[in-house]
Amino acid sequence: MIITAVGLGLIGGSLCKAIKKHTNHTVYGIDINKETISMALSQNAIDAETDDLGLADITIVSLYPIDAIDYIINNADKFKSGSIVIDTCGIKKEIVDRVTPVLEKRDVTFIGTHPMAGREFSGFEYSLDNLFDEASFIITPSEATPQAKLNLLKDLAYNIHFKKVVFATPEEHDQIIAFTSQLAHVVSNAYIKSPTHQKQLGFSAGSFQDLTRVAKLNEIMWTPLFMLNKGPLCDEIDCIIEKLTEYRDAMKNDDSDKLRELLKEGRILKEDTKTL
Repeated sequence: MIITAVGLGLIGGSLCKAIKKHTNHTVYGIDINKETISMALSQNAIDAETDDLGLADITIVSLYPIDAIDYIINNADKFKSGSIVIDTCGIKKEIVDRVTPVLEKRDVTFIGTHPMAGREFSGFEYSLDNLFDEASFIITPSEATPQAKLNLLKDLAYNIHFKKVVFATPEEHDQIIAFTSQLAHVVSNAYIKSPTHQKQLGFSAGSFQDLTRVAKLNEIMWTPLFMLNKGPLCDEIDCIIEKLTEYRDAMKNDDSDKLRELLKEGRILKEDTKTL
């Protein structure tokens, strides 16, 4: 099978490396940065550079959300008839709604996907061939998506060592991801803005590191992700503000019993939480 990756950043580059490591598929790369192409070739992440989208059985578009939409629509007539185009963005409904009907007219199947892995760094130089080991691969098909093509993507995901493949509607994906990913980035980024942060040296340990890890984000990427999913994300922000207010009010009111109950509720929820 021939796979073309458009955008060889952290996710696109890591997918290429994993595909080359674990399969015999041919991988072509497209990136506007020629240094990135050179690195990808030297590290055997791709077999060759190409400008021919018509070669690929699967095209993986790993660009920022608006860029991904524009790229796919602007190049819709260049994809191979009967092929699959996927994206790897952290939001799905906006992309699926805008891209799917355009590609359907050209006998190309668009399937929204989201590899649930990442790092605090961006760019091909930080890509890893094992980034997706133990991670989930989310697929958001439409009712008309052929089952054979979903099976092809699922098999590819397992072949490159994703631990779990999850199917969801684009709406379900965006609602849940607002909680599991986007809210965590907002909270971490806001938490580190306390004036006390300037005094933390020597006082911080694991808790501080855990809570601030994703404060180091790529604002160019995350801003459109948040804005394109602002409904579900604002709901989650409202929810956490409400919960934090309960803790604050319990302490202001010297209500130890209430605070203890709030802390107990959170502990039990965490103990009962299953991941992946």
